[in-house]
Amino acid sequence: MPAYHSQIKDYKQSVGNLAILPLRTQHRGPAPTGNYDNDIIDESLYYFKANVFFRTYEIKSEIDRVLIYITLYITECLKKLQRCSTKAQGMQEMYALAISKFDIPGDPGFPLNAVYAKPSSQSDADVMRLYLLQLRHETGNRVCEKVFSSEDGKPSKWWLCFSKKKFMEKSLSGPGQ
Repeated sequence: MPAYHSQIKDYKQSVGNLAILPLRTQHRGPAPTGNYDNDIIDESLYYFKANVFFRTYEIKSEIDRVLIYITLYITECLKKLQRCSTKAQGMQEMYALAISKFDIPGDPGFPLNAVYAKPSSQSDADVMRLYLLQLRHETGNRVCEKVFSSEDGKPSKWWLCFSKKKFMEKSLSGPGQ
């Protein structure tokens, strides 16, 4: 059975070979904002539990590269949320994770440099970093909402059980983190 790919087909701009897609967000960044029914983060969350089991992933478009990055980031979020007992604590952890130093394609520590193109200029690198930061903020918020969606306020074991899985045998955090 093949992995799930994004159903989004059109986008207006890209940086490197990463599509800049519109988001339903309050966080500032280069992505266009608005009231979209289903954005790339919603798709990534919807397909996460199925896609996380795949060791390989055929990239069909620049949009799939965004889906891969968000899927890897969701795993990082779940690792952090494992240690949280309340939603407020989880939101603080998600904010801290989003603003922590992270590598972009082309940096030596980025795990999928073979799949992503290095930004062609410093301004492209800045746009990519801002876009990934915007994705990280919004993804962290939505993952936290999913994990702490029950009435009793406890984290969902049906989400946290995926924290040890590695999509494509990769991780955005370095070894031992």
